[in-house]
This record gives sequence, structure tokens and C-alpha cells, in this order.
Amino acid sequence: MRAIEISTPGGPEVLRLVERPDPVPNAHEVLIRVTASGVNRPDVFQRAGHYPPPPGASDLPGLEIAGEIVGGDLESSANRWGFKRGDRVCALVTGGGYADLAVAPILQCLPIPAGLSDVEAASLPENYFTVWSNVMDRAMLGRGEGGDDEVLLVQGGTSGIGVAAVQIAHALGHRVFATAGSDDKCRAVEALGAERGINYRTEDFVEVVRELTRGRGADVVLDMVAGDYVPREIQAMADGGRLVLIATLGGAKAEVPFAEVMRRRLTITGSTLRPRPVAFKAAIAANLRERVWPLLACAAIKPVIYRTFAAEHAAQAHALMESSTHIGKIMLAW
Repeated sequence: MRAIEISTPGGPEVLRLVERPDPVPNAHEVLIRVTASGVNRPDVFQRAGHYPPPPGASDLPGLEIAGEIVGGDLESSANRWGFKRGDRVCALVTGGGYADLAVAPILQCLPIPAGLSDVEAASLPENYFTVWSNVMDRAMLGRGEGGDDEVLLVQGGTSGIGVAAVQIAHALGHRVFATAGSDDKCRAVEALGAERGINYRTEDFVEVVRELTRGRGADVVLDMVAGDYVPREIQAMADGGRLVLIATLGGAKAEVPFAEVMRRRLTITGSTLRPRPVAFKAAIAANLRERVWPLLACAAIKPVIYRTFAAEHAAQAHALMESSTHIGKIMLAW
């Protein structure tokens, strides 16, 4: 098979197109002929040498794919949705997505929603699994002290994660605010369902959120920045609010006013998805299929593809990711 490998830790130029032996699926796994792969920030971290794959995972980057099932353990008891050879699916994988063949646990596969292309479908798994796990399950949006009226603040609203979080929360009936780095990006997140895009270069998101919630604040904050954002996010949170951290782009350390955390019953948590077991991810897949896939099928939620590169130009895709000028997803086509 053709694959994009990391020749040595470094910049985008270390990605190279190679030939590798075809992967062999194990029990409860399927073999997928990949037509599209998503490019995500963890791929960039792995390429730079800062995010090694978990034990047993492929050394190839790539955490989400779409394509056609061409083999594997289709008689598995885990094949709860009756997938068969020739079905078009998208899947979350722990690595190996930058290749024209990949294996995936059958429980982490989902049918491609009606009306979506393979490129659009491949843009879904990593971000949608992450958002559902952290915003809906871990931070319990809509099930905290604010009830059905709970508010979400998304840091980095035009990233792949941000676009998914804004759309899902809005479609499920929640008020959403999102930060972005330009006025144009703020208008883009508003078009996706955010009540207000907040330009973090010219505005104080604490003041904006508290003003627009009449002093109450956000019930859930989804944060990919961390660092000195954390104490400010605490100021922007409602009593009983939950801050969930999924990346540390702004630094891995912060000063936290713990007396305020205790007094206001705040929760600070975080997670990583990649090393979690298949059973954990399977539960997320089931929730997505029940709650989110119908929203995709009726176009209440739409994938946002910024640019698609031919797979052999993966280095250009990574350079674009690191520029942070994109809105939505960067994809590879095989």
C-alpha cells in the first residue's frame, strides 16, 4: 500500500510517500480501502516528536478515515450494525490513517451519512468523537446546574474541533460563544451557530461572555489553549461550571484560584481520546449515531472543509495546519 510516514521527527518536510506492507486486521477489526484522511493537530504533534502513538498502534499518522470495507472480521459479534464488504464507512483509528489501506475496530466505524462525500465523512470522526466525549459526556452540557439553558464557550471556534463543537451544541439547542483570531473568523463561527464570535486579539472574552449572559457566565468551557487562559476562564464560568481541557497550545501550566473553585463549585477536568480502549470509543460511536448522525443526514450540521490535498502533498497540508489560517478541516485524498 501507499502510505505517508514520518521519516524522522521534524517539520512538515519529514513526511514522505512510501510503500508499506498491507495491514492485516485482527479479530473485531475491518480492513478499509481509504479514499480520504483527516489532518488533525495530534498528527502535527506526532510528526514533531511530541506525541508518540500508544502501544500497539501504527507508527503512521492519521486518526480518521473514510472509504470502503474490503475485508476483515465481518462475522464478529461486535458487528452490531451489520457492516458488510463494500459498505462506505468512516472510522476513528489510533494511527495509520495516512495510507490507502487501514484497519479499524468495527465498533469505531460509522456509516457515511446520506449526502456526504468521502472527504466530508473522513472529516468527522476525530473531532466529533472528541467533542461528544468532552462536551456532552465529561462536561455534561445541559445536565448541570443550568439545566436546559446551559451555555457553552468554545476556545478556537474555527478549528476542526471548534467547528464541530459549535455546530453540535447549537443543533442540540444550547447557546454557544466562540473565540477566534480575526473578525472574519468570528463571523464564520456565527454563521455556524455561535451566538457571538469573540475576537481574542481585540476583545476580552470574560467581559463579553459575562455581559451576554447577564453576569452568569458559561456553564461549560471547551479549551484547547490552557496556560494563562485557565484563570480567565474561571472568571468567565457560571457557578457550578465545568472547564474541560483537551490541548495545551498556550502552555501546560497555570495558576488556579482554588478558593474560588471551591466556593463556586467549579470543575476542572480534561482528557485524551487516542489511548482510550475500544469499548469507550464504541459507546461514543453509538451516541453519535443516535444523536448526531440524523442531524448530518438532514443537513442541520454540515462538515466544513477548508482545503483538500492529494495525499502525496501531506507536507503542504501540515504547513497549512501550523499556519492556523484555516477555518474547518484540512483533508487528504487518496
